[in-house]
Amino acid sequence: MSATYANAPHVHASQATRLDAISGRFDPWLLGVAITLAALGIVMVGSSSIAIGEELGVGPFYFLVRHVVFVGLGGALALWVMRTELKTIERYDRALLVGCFVLLLMVFVPGLGRSVNGAQRWINLGVSNFQVVEAVKLMYIVWLSSYLVRFRDEVNATWGAMLKPIGVALALMALLVLQPDFGSLALVLAITAGMLVLGGVHLPRMAAPVVVMLPLLAMVAIAEPYRMRRLTSFMDPFADPFNSGYQLANALMAVGRGEFTGVGLGASIQKLNYLPEAHTDFILAVIAEELGFVGVCTVIALYALLVGRAFWIGLTCVEMRRHFAGYCAFGVALAIGLQSMVSIGVNLGLLPTKGLTLPLVSSGGSSVMMTCVAVGLLLRVSYELDRAQRQVARLRGEDAPSVATAAAARDGGAGTQRTRAPAAPAHAVPAAAAATASRGTSRLRQRIEPRFGAEPRA
Repeated sequence: MSATYANAPHVHASQATRLDAISGRFDPWLLGVAITLAALGIVMVGSSSIAIGEELGVGPFYFLVRHVVFVGLGGALALWVMRTELKTIERYDRALLVGCFVLLLMVFVPGLGRSVNGAQRWINLGVSNFQVVEAVKLMYIVWLSSYLVRFRDEVNATWGAMLKPIGVALALMALLVLQPDFGSLALVLAITAGMLVLGGVHLPRMAAPVVVMLPLLAMVAIAEPYRMRRLTSFMDPFADPFNSGYQLANALMAVGRGEFTGVGLGASIQKLNYLPEAHTDFILAVIAEELGFVGVCTVIALYALLVGRAFWIGLTCVEMRRHFAGYCAFGVALAIGLQSMVSIGVNLGLLPTKGLTLPLVSSGGSSVMMTCVAVGLLLRVSYELDRAQRQVARLRGEDAPSVATAAAARDGGAGTQRTRAPAAPAHAVPAAAAATASRGTSRLRQRIEPRFGAEPRA
């Protein structure tokens, strides 16, 4: 018996070493879709920006080269995030929140802030301008994810915990109003509401702030005359096709001209100085003209796959009680999904004109770089999820599952089926795994996790 106890520390250390040696893999679906969208963006930016570059006298491939450089920088930043542990990112959540306010205030600093077309949204980095709200959105998602982990049950049970992130969002929105940037303002509000709902907020209590804020948002939308003109021209762009309805009218003509299969890559007419911002905000209209209905449906399918996969990974993380990872995935999915939906809706005449780019596709240094970083964060979440599933499978003596087979691995916390194999002996579970399993324990009352399609507990 004494020999058994003497060997116990060795068993623990050996098991811990084996678990720590297990690595994960990045989700191939996320990686494949992101690379496909980025490659499509390079092709379409090159096609849509030639005439604009020649008109501005900077050369036909100026915007293409610039876009490729920013995609490369974004890819490098994404690789750095993919190699960073989520626990390290979570440790700096409060610093990231402070950084959000610092960045939004920097645009008003004389000599540093840059005004374009009356909007004060950029800071001058010397070689290029940087739109700070693109970084703010991702930093805010990380902070809100950490907040929902720390106050997960209080958000569901108390008014104060629920109103605090809403107050932070309102402060950020106030700075965005001063720029002004109504599109990003609405996006921040939507991300906040979506993450609070997915984080388990009490829905009837959540209705009160929504009822108060929606009229305020409507007042902000119609406060500026140019926003009111966008709303009225959206209803009938061809009523004033050479003034308020010019952008949308030309976008709809491009969409209509593309028909089912398009006029061919590079053969668009609307991009020849007829359609404003053809390589940025209205790049989908050029895709519709050159690649037709088939091309637009392909783009929509790619975004649906990217966002749906991100939500699936987030849900799997939450079911394994890896809440910070899950909420980060939810936040990035909401940001990319909402922005792409608005951009597509604007190009197809389904929504009023807003200055939002198509993620990973449109030209725009700040947007494409930070979207790459957001995808890098998603891939890091998928890597740590796959690693955790393999570690749990090793403890239970099972074959290592992957994210793709996570539907068969739900048991409300361990992430594997109960009926496949008996649980490992208690002495074989290292302290680190036990600490991970207990993360997110309720401080007020036991929280009931969502269980979609799972059998009820006995």
